[in-house]
Amino acid sequence: MPVDKWVGAIVALVVVAGLLWLAYRAWRKRETRDATLSAYPLPGLEGEPILETEVLYVATTPIGSPLERLAVQGLAFRGSGRVEVFAEGVVLRIAGEQPSFLPSDRLVSAGEATYAIDRGVEPGGLVALSWIVALHDAEPEQVAPYVDSYLRARHPGDSARIIAAVNDIAAARTVMQPHHESEASDD
Repeated sequence: MPVDKWVGAIVALVVVAGLLWLAYRAWRKRETRDATLSAYPLPGLEGEPILETEVLYVATTPIGSPLERLAVQGLAFRGSGRVEVFAEGVVLRIAGEQPSFLPSDRLVSAGEATYAIDRGVEPGGLVALSWIVALHDAEPEQVAPYVDSYLRARHPGDSARIIAAVNDIAAARTVMQPHHESEASDD
């Protein structure tokens, strides 16, 4: 093999290795940044769920920022799963992860979404569950952030059923918005 082909192959390997290293480093920083965030411990739930269906879990992001993935414990990676809605809250069972619980008193609402992170779908093709994340080992003055968890229903009509079931049990309806000073004067 000529020398110039070896040089090209080595350069390509160095570039790919560099990109992989940067991706790994970025993910580790994200995990460190979000180490205090998690879903809630799965309680002993009795009875049958109000709704149970298959979904594709897409991502969890800060509320209103669907392009910024959070590394929430138990919800960091995309995967196939099941959503179970109980009167006490929502259980997300994602392949390869521990079950995640979103208590009804921490659920804000559910609605339709069209995109999140690296998933763009038809209008209303995603379900966005808005909820208040749990904080562990955080500063005492730190306020638990509101997040959106995005799901893609596997079967037609399930998106509407998930939204209706979650909105029926959601108790934390108030979303705190940042305070913006008005530029209008009172004169």
